[in-house]
Amino acid sequence: MRRIFITGIGTDIGKTVAAAILTEGLKADYWKPVQAGGLEDTDSDFVRRMITNDRSTVHPEAFRLNHPVSPHLAAAMDGIRIRLKDIRVPRTRNTLIIEGAGGLMVPLSEKLLLIDLIERLKAEVIVVSRHYLGSINHTLLTLEMLKKRKLPICGVIFNGDENAATEKIILKISGVKSLGRIPPASRMNREFIRRQAAMFSMI
Repeated sequence: MRRIFITGIGTDIGKTVAAAILTEGLKADYWKPVQAGGLEDTDSDFVRRMITNDRSTVHPEAFRLNHPVSPHLAAAMDGIRIRLKDIRVPRTRNTLIIEGAGGLMVPLSEKLLLIDLIERLKAEVIVVSRHYLGSINHTLLTLEMLKKRKLPICGVIFNGDENAATEKIILKISGVKSLGRIPPASRMNREFIRRQAAMFSMI
């Protein structure tokens, strides 16, 4: 089973949209281990609405936390503790798209970071980057931390409007390949996801 972990350079970068596109394009399964807040309409719910193929399965979260804050704090507010041994990978023979919460260094507990979970899952990593002032630094720091942990990097997906100069310097310095770009969406719906999925079906 191939495991692909989707992480971002921060919050509101477009991880869930990228995850939905890859789930559709690869006809993969989807799993978000930790959902913090937004339980009335989760990232899993969004992906479930967006995919149209008949092979993908959206697996339930290991932790559903009530508050839209850092997972370690959300868990504490709910009176629980997130432990690696309690995060059990769904049983599937299909490719599994795994979506993180925030960036690599987001704490799941006082001693556990999201990157520790990635390492435990033995997943290859796709980094989603969005252009803004400071995004070069954030993207390179994310890639550097993955390299430091010797985690396999599949590549970078750029989300939003093109910025050729930014993309060029990120790829040159990091040596990581671009997997493509997700353009801005005038309407976020199944048709948009399906069109983009065709561009990412060979990752």
